[in-house]
Amino acid sequence: MKGLCGVMRETMESQINHLGGVWLLTTAALRRLFTGRFEFRIYVYELERIGWESLGVVGLLGLFTGMVLVVQTGLTMKRFGAEGYVSDMVALAMVRELGPVLAGFLVAGRIGSGIAAEIGSMAISEQIDAMRALGADPIRKLVIPKFAAAVTGLPLLTAVANLIGILGGMVMAGMVLNVTTAHFMNRVLMRVTVGDYASGVIKTAAFGGIIALVACYHGLQTTGGTTGVGRSATQSVVLSCVLILMADLLLTSLFFAVGGLVTV
Repeated sequence: MKGLCGVMRETMESQINHLGGVWLLTTAALRRLFTGRFEFRIYVYELERIGWESLGVVGLLGLFTGMVLVVQTGLTMKRFGAEGYVSDMVALAMVRELGPVLAGFLVAGRIGSGIAAEIGSMAISEQIDAMRALGADPIRKLVIPKFAAAVTGLPLLTAVANLIGILGGMVMAGMVLNVTTAHFMNRVLMRVTVGDYASGVIKTAAFGGIIALVACYHGLQTTGGTTGVGRSATQSVVLSCVLILMADLLLTSLFFAVGGLVTV
């Protein structure tokens, strides 16, 4: 028992140290973002990597998520004669929660781990030290373009996931529940407001920043050769997912508390 408690305490201390390091990197990146030269060419490359190259898998994610929502909840609602409202549930669930969070998880696993491994490989091969010796700023060259690309790219990916998820739910509702396309889309347009879309966009922008900064931090802190690179990639994904859930709870509670942006 004492050994288990010791391991848990060390794990907690390690995660707190990681959070402190991510916060320091965040403040340094934000200071440099608004001062000095912005590496636009690198930003465009990272945006293509994060956005365009992830489009297909995010589309599949949205499609099957929308279909599963209809199958899981639509048949239950049919018992009470409420299958006509399945469109409300699918659209609001995708736009408010499932689209942003699942897209964030997917990008954290696909892109965040890649960023951590890329920068980690540069760290253990002393390329980061060489950049500093040549007078280049690793944060400006490596962190800021990835941060900006993730903040702008993830909302676009989430919008695609939401749209395809709603369309997938519409097709499945017609097949399983005999809900017409016109009824489904009319309910979606009537129920989903601009505030619902805005809340999802704001959350995914925050998720993108979390993913990029956590991955860059773990990459820069990599030690221990190739084993350390794999460890950094894994740690970045785990911490990113935990912080995404925490940020989702915080932002969702804030949106409902202030009122006007998200309605019940």
